[in-house]
Amino acid sequence: QVQLVESGGGLAQAGGSLRLSCAASGRAFSQYTMGWFRQTPGKEREFVAAITSNGDRRGYTDSVKGRFTVSRDNIKNTMYLQMNSLKPDDTAVYYCAAKGSYAIYDKDYQYDYWGQGTQVTVSS
Repeated sequence: QVQLVESGGGLAQAGGSLRLSCAASGRAFSQYTMGWFRQTPGKEREFVAAITSNGDRRGYTDSVKGRFTVSRDNIKNTMYLQMNSLKPDDTAVYYCAAKGSYAIYDKDYQYDYWGQGTQVTVSS
């Protein structure tokens, strides 16, 4: 089992930056594909980015390509999401998730473990 805790959310102005972290504990972090999702009230959870277990492949939803970067540190058992050029549409609760397999997964039902989420609010 893997426990996930997100941090780094908060308030940013449009055009600004935030870096989210997802700290993992439990079974070998380096064996898991990790993903970021986000959700706003009344909407389904949306895929944002994912990174494979060894970090050699990354995937992004179109709306964040060129602005967000997903990375991981398998020594620190932590995944990151660097968010630049933030827009008000990026406002959401951001969740990290883990999948015990090697691939880029972009559907929430494909993931096995979830964090509690961290709020990101971008003001215009």
